[in-house]
Amino acid sequence: MDYIEISFKALAEEQKEILIALLSEMHYEGFEEQARQLKAFIPLDLYDEKMLQNLAEKMQLNYLVTELPDVNWNHIWESNFQPMIIGDCVLRASFHQPIENIQHEIIVTPKMSFGTGHHATTFMMIQQMQAMDFNNKTVLDFGTGTGVLAILAHKLGAAKIVAIDNDSFSIENAAENFINNNIDGIELKMADNANAEGMFDIILANITRNIIQENFHLFNLQLAEGGLLLLSGLLKEDEKIIMEAAGNTKFELKHKLEKDGWICLLLEKRNEGYLF
Repeated sequence: MDYIEISFKALAEEQKEILIALLSEMHYEGFEEQARQLKAFIPLDLYDEKMLQNLAEKMQLNYLVTELPDVNWNHIWESNFQPMIIGDCVLRASFHQPIENIQHEIIVTPKMSFGTGHHATTFMMIQQMQAMDFNNKTVLDFGTGTGVLAILAHKLGAAKIVAIDNDSFSIENAAENFINNNIDGIELKMADNANAEGMFDIILANITRNIIQENFHLFNLQLAEGGLLLLSGLLKEDEKIIMEAAGNTKFELKHKLEKDGWICLLLEKRNEGYLF
């Protein structure tokens, strides 16, 4: 498959994080990071020059477009992916040496899926999850990507896990990562929304603000009273909008993390339930 490569230079670290998130929404499937530089890759048939121009103008960025005959995704992510230690958890590739004195080890083959721990949102989700009680809990991971959050939930003692994504490649990638971590029993579903047809003690959603807003009613309907909703994929300026939605559904903010302009919110569902 032919791809388009977009090269951005003279970027601040926070700009790279935001740019990756926004380009991911525009169907860009791979990223190569270097010091103050970012390369983004998209299939030729999905490339929209006007959308890219609008984004670049909004962020005041210059870019270079190159058409590629083919892309070796394994080479790209292997050359950029380094082990990531977050608390007592490490995310590494199979070709990395094991890291000693770490309680939870996750082997990940990210390829084109989101979720390696290097992005601030995944980092914070993993950081917050380690402070939560997953023992014998039922968990929904909405927007599972590489499946790392579902894998960590399993390692933290969850009794039942449903992982949902709307992208077929992510579903295949998550399934591969489950096998590589010797994990079975996680239910993997391809769907466009968070309807998992069940009740959960914990819902994880590291995804964009708009999708979180669209699915808040499903989070509320499927989360048990006193259950926890852990959200990221959110910029600092998104907090007010999300908390307004949370107030309408009687969720209470329990904890907030912030990193590189991104936030992670831990909400608890009050017993009052949904109010209209």
